[in-house]
Amino acid sequence: MRAAAVLLVLLALAGCGGTVQVEPPVPQGPAVAACDKLATLLPQTLDGAPRGTSTPESPYVAVWGDGVIALRCGVPRPARMAPTDQLQEINGVGWFPDPEKPALFTAVTDAAYVEVTVGGEHTAAEVLADLSKPVGQISPQTR
Repeated sequence: MRAAAVLLVLLALAGCGGTVQVEPPVPQGPAVAACDKLATLLPQTLDGAPRGTSTPESPYVAVWGDGVIALRCGVPRPARMAPTDQLQEINGVGWFPDPEKPALFTAVTDAAYVEVTVGGEHTAAEVLADLSKPVGQISPQTR
């Protein structure tokens, strides 16, 4: 599944237009409701990039800027994330930066893991700051 996110970035950086192929995750348990809620909160524009479409269609995937930015909600816990790893906190949301894939970040919430790939001219700090508000609202205790 991580390979799909990396492939997505490579295709986007190659300048492919149109619909972007992204492997949709299969959320389980409370992640299903959290990801359904997140789908309604995501912006139409992210760091100046318009929202695009992905295939296969999934409520758990969102792309912007022809896939240069991709989000997958309900992914498994990152394999490289150790219990002692420090998360980068951005606007109240903890993000795990993958040490081997600098364009890959995973938001850690009590309801779901949300994976974001950031490529092209976009900076991760800007994208993650913009996504932290909707991601921070998916926990069950948040209204």
